[in-house]
Amino acid sequence: EVQLVESGGGLVQPGGSLRLSCAASGYSFDDYGIGWFRQAPGKEREVVGCITNRDGRIYHTDSVKGRFSVSSDNAKATVYLQMSRLKPEDTAVYYCARRWSDFAACTVDAMDYWGKGTLVTVSS
Repeated sequence: EVQLVESGGGLVQPGGSLRLSCAASGYSFDDYGIGWFRQAPGKEREVVGCITNRDGRIYHTDSVKGRFSVSSDNAKATVYLQMSRLKPEDTAVYYCARRWSDFAACTVDAMDYWGKGTLVTVSS
């Protein structure tokens, strides 16, 4: 059974940092990429970034470039989202998801399994 479990969310002050983890199990980790997404209250789910575990290619959406970084530890079957210089508008539930094909775009529609999410709240 494919499982993705996010962890590391919490309350952080503006300008602070947080690292989210996505632990994957139930499939060959190297064969599939992972995407990070977020959904703020009342808004649609949006992409944060993706990593292709097979060759390490990484994509970050423009709004987080320079502040967020996706990385992977293939030995631990875990993908990370390092977030820094956090802003109140980064407040959202953050999800990781498995991308069904390395050739698919980094979009919601390209993901076939999702974690349950972890809440990140940026507030003073």
